[in-house]
Amino acid sequence: MNKILKISIVAALSGFLFGFDTIVISGADKQLQNLWNTSDLFHGTFIMSMALWGTVLGSIFASYPTDFYGRKNTLIIVGFLYFLSAVGSAFAFNPFLFSFFRFIGGIGVGISTIAAPTYISEISPENKRGQLVILFQFNIVFGILIAFFSNYLLRDFGDEPWRWMIGMEIIPAIIFLISIFWVPKSPRWLIFAKNEIEKAKKIHFEISNKKLTENEIVILLKNNSESKVLFEKKYSNLILLAFLIAFFNQLSGINAFLYYAPRIFEAGGLEKSSALLGSFGVGIINLIFTGLGLYLIDRVGRKPLMYICSFGYIISLSLVSVSFLNSWSGFSIPFFFFLFIASHAIGQGAVIWVFISEIFPNKLRAKGQSFGSSVHWVLAAIITLFMPSALASFENPGFVFLFFAVMMVFQLLFVRFLMPETKGVSLEELTKKLSS
Repeated sequence: MNKILKISIVAALSGFLFGFDTIVISGADKQLQNLWNTSDLFHGTFIMSMALWGTVLGSIFASYPTDFYGRKNTLIIVGFLYFLSAVGSAFAFNPFLFSFFRFIGGIGVGISTIAAPTYISEISPENKRGQLVILFQFNIVFGILIAFFSNYLLRDFGDEPWRWMIGMEIIPAIIFLISIFWVPKSPRWLIFAKNEIEKAKKIHFEISNKKLTENEIVILLKNNSESKVLFEKKYSNLILLAFLIAFFNQLSGINAFLYYAPRIFEAGGLEKSSALLGSFGVGIINLIFTGLGLYLIDRVGRKPLMYICSFGYIISLSLVSVSFLNSWSGFSIPFFFFLFIASHAIGQGAVIWVFISEIFPNKLRAKGQSFGSSVHWVLAAIITLFMPSALASFENPGFVFLFFAVMMVFQLLFVRFLMPETKGVSLEELTKKLSS
């Protein structure tokens, strides 16, 4: 188990780069708009959301390298994309070149959301699968925290602080690239993609200190007989579940808030330095409650965490909306946003990558993960693209957050009536249960 944990931590480091890459742009938001004198629509379309469109592309097509080259080799590709993006973005001299390299990094983010959870899910024992897969999410929020902290420290560093903010990603990209070469290939992938049973048995024993039994191999080979076509009627339930959890994840407004946290805090009456510091507070809350989710997910299950999350969303987003509509100033808005972040971290943030990585058959896991991730990132890109215009167009930002609060009522209904519990069940048993 200790070796599986170490391997999972290395794979989950792609999540750290995901979180850092996604959020580091928030500190450079207004600097870049002022530097290149761009409109709100151009700024939202190219500067801020281009990485998300890269993420959309990466998540849509990630299942192909993940299945063909394998989970490990795909993660190596991800490391190179992050490194290239960090170097190119930091030295970009116009908005188009900057957007191009942010797009490259976004592709890396999109692929990592398929390859890393899929890999960790396949090497994990069922009683620890939730905790190990959630390491990916924990690293995401750790990356977010470090990005917020780094942005705050570098806010006045040099003539163009944004270059230092963006360039800091080079360091974790190099660390991840060196580390990922040493992890083994997924035994499940070796069986269903390469039919290398002996090699799979050897790796499984090395990482778990347990032999694959003949019965387990028979079950895995039987699972291999499943169709490779995702959009078949027998999998319609799985597709619906992946779609809805990804849909509601983004209709909470989480990415829009994380990208524009300093701007939203300033709109709520905080000064620039306090707004950046408030963003760092968001990162702290996110990390603490993701850690709590990590502790609980294999103890209480996925569904109870989603209940906590849904009620927390509804209460916090409603309070944020009321705060803006009634012009409450000071730290009331940051406090309610901290409640929102805590709700997300312990629920949707903790559950989404675990849940999607569990529900699909072995041969369709990467494709299913790709589908759910694509829904997630298409919505994230659309919402982030229009967020500056929405904040500027509405007379009061409270109406934007009221919309998100209403959507979370529908998430609560999804959890109550449609979402199954997947805790403590083997991947092959889940396939049999949910596909029937």
